Amino acid sequence: MLRAAYTRRVLHFKEPAITSRGVMTRKECWYVKAWEEDDPGRFGLGECPLFRGLSAEDRPGYEERLGEACARVADFRPGEWREWSSICLGMETALADLRNGGERLPFPGPFTRGEEALEINGLVWMGSREQVARRVEEKLAAGFRCLKLKIGAIGLREELELLRSARDRFPGVQLRVDANGAFTPGEAPRVLEQLARLGVHSIEQPIRRGQWREMRALCRESPVPVALDEELIGITRREEKIALLEEIAPRYIVLKPSLDGGFDSSGEWAALAGERGVDWWATSALESNVGLNAVAQWAALAGGISPRGLGTGQLYADNIPSPLESRGRFLTYHPGGAWDSRSLEFNRPPA
Repeated sequence: MLRAAYTRRVLHFKEPAITSRGVMTRKECWYVKAWEEDDPGRFGLGECPLFRGLSAEDRPGYEERLGEACARVADFRPGEWREWSSICLGMETALADLRNGGERLPFPGPFTRGEEALEINGLVWMGSREQVARRVEEKLAAGFRCLKLKIGAIGLREELELLRSARDRFPGVQLRVDANGAFTPGEAPRVLEQLARLGVHSIEQPIRRGQWREMRALCRESPVPVALDEELIGITRREEKIALLEEIAPRYIVLKPSLDGGFDSSGEWAALAGERGVDWWATSALESNVGLNAVAQWAALAGGISPRGLGTGQLYADNIPSPLESRGRFLTYHPGGAWDSRSLEFNRPPA
C-alpha cells in the first residue's frame, strides 16, 4: 500500500534577498516522501515550496491540505490539486521519484546522466549600488552570458547606470530585468523606453498582475519584449490560460512550476503558449535543492528557451546536499552523486 508523510523546515539565506516586494532572510519549506508500505527504505522525495506572500495557496489551511494530500496519496491526481500549486508539485515529484526507484530522479534523461548541462542566467539580487555592482562583476567573471537583474527597489536611475555599465563593458552579454510588478501602468512606458536604449532582452512583469488591459497595451507597444511571470499565478484552468494568452499576447511567459500549478499544469501552459507563438523559459522559485532538482530535470525534458532561471541552488547556508552543481553559467548533475536528506525528519503523520 502506498503511504506518504510530510515535514517542515526553514532555510536561511547566505545574504538577504531583496526584491521590490521586500527583504527575505529565511524561507519556509515543506517536504513530502512517498513509499510502499512493504518497502519503506525506498522512497520518493518531493518539495512543496510554498512562497509566502506570492503563492496563490498562501492562505489558512495549508498544512491541513498537505496532510490530506498525503492521506490520499494512492488516489493523487495533479489536475485536482492545481489550486494548491506547491503541494501539487511536491506530490508529483515524490511519486515520480518513487516510480523511478527513489533515487531523486523524477524526470531522468540526458541531464541526469551527465550528458548535458543546462545554461542558466546569472541572477543579480537587489542591494546597495556597491553590492549590485560587485555581484554583476562576479557573475561576468564567472562566464555568464546572460544576467538577470532585479529592478524597482534601489532607484531607477542607479539601476539604469548599473545596466549601462554592464552593457558598456560587455557588449555581448544578454541583459534581462525583473520588475516584480514594481511600476505603475503610467510609469512603465518611460522605463521601457530607457531599457530599450540599453538593448535589454526582456522585462518580467513590469506592472502588478491582474491588469490585463494595461498589460496588453504594454506588450503591444513596448520596445522591450515583455515576459509574464506573476501574471500566471493562480490561473489553473485551461480556458483561463487561453484567455490570458490571447488577451495579453505576451512575447514570453516565465514558467515556475511551484507557482503555476505544478508540472502537469506547467506543461499545459507551455503547450498552449507554443500554439500561439509565445516562447517560454523555466525558472525556479527559491526552492531548496530538492525542488530545484525536480524543476531542472523537468525543464531539461520539457524544452523552452535558454538560458533558464535555475541558478538559485547556492542561496542557502543550510541547503540539502545534492549532486547539483552550478559551474559558472551551467547547471550540472553528477550521476551517482550523494544526496543527504537525513536532516528531514518525517515525524508528522498524514491527517
